[in-house]
Amino acid sequence: MATVEVKTDGNKKAGSLELAPAVFEVPVKGHLFHAEVRRQLAQRQRGTHSSRNRAAVSGGGAKPWRQKGTGRARQGTTRAPQWAGGGSVFGPVPRGHGHSLPKKMRRAALCGALSLRLGEDALSVVDTLELAEPKTRALIAALAGIGLDGSKTVLIAVDAPDASLDRASRNLPWAQVIPVAGLNTYDVLRHERLVLTRGAVDAVHARFGKAKEGGA
Repeated sequence: MATVEVKTDGNKKAGSLELAPAVFEVPVKGHLFHAEVRRQLAQRQRGTHSSRNRAAVSGGGAKPWRQKGTGRARQGTTRAPQWAGGGSVFGPVPRGHGHSLPKKMRRAALCGALSLRLGEDALSVVDTLELAEPKTRALIAALAGIGLDGSKTVLIAVDAPDASLDRASRNLPWAQVIPVAGLNTYDVLRHERLVLTRGAVDAVHARFGKAKEGGA
């Protein structure tokens, strides 16, 4: 069972914390990362692309010329697909791009991402992360206290939504605050560092602690 030091926002020791092996010591499987990130990005696509078929194009009610005797091919409407301004054939229509993935695979991917950050020594645990005021400079000072100066991107996971942290991080392109309920594989992987509060670790254990070691 891995043990990490818990620090305060002043970079002082606040004890240690044991991390559940079922969450932070699972095999890292790249194919699960690929499948879950692909699912998340597909879910975010709006799918509003659209085109008009010949039924939706205005005009073209009259037959352009008589059926026989002109020497030209017969035509019934100028809104057929082969005409300029005609309708589209098999064009894109609004649809959802999302697809499902088994819960066990999604859970194994997230636990694998957490284990990867722990193995890279890129995971930090702080006792609490409370700001005196919801200001960007206050968050920068708090992160600097635990050795994060903005040279690497940081994902900060807290146990519950915090309006002050959300507002303070809004103008920081290298920092993102997320509650444990929204913790996901894509955000963990795309940030170079991961910061968890003590409460967030407890929430992660409560949510994923019963997962079988080894994942899917």
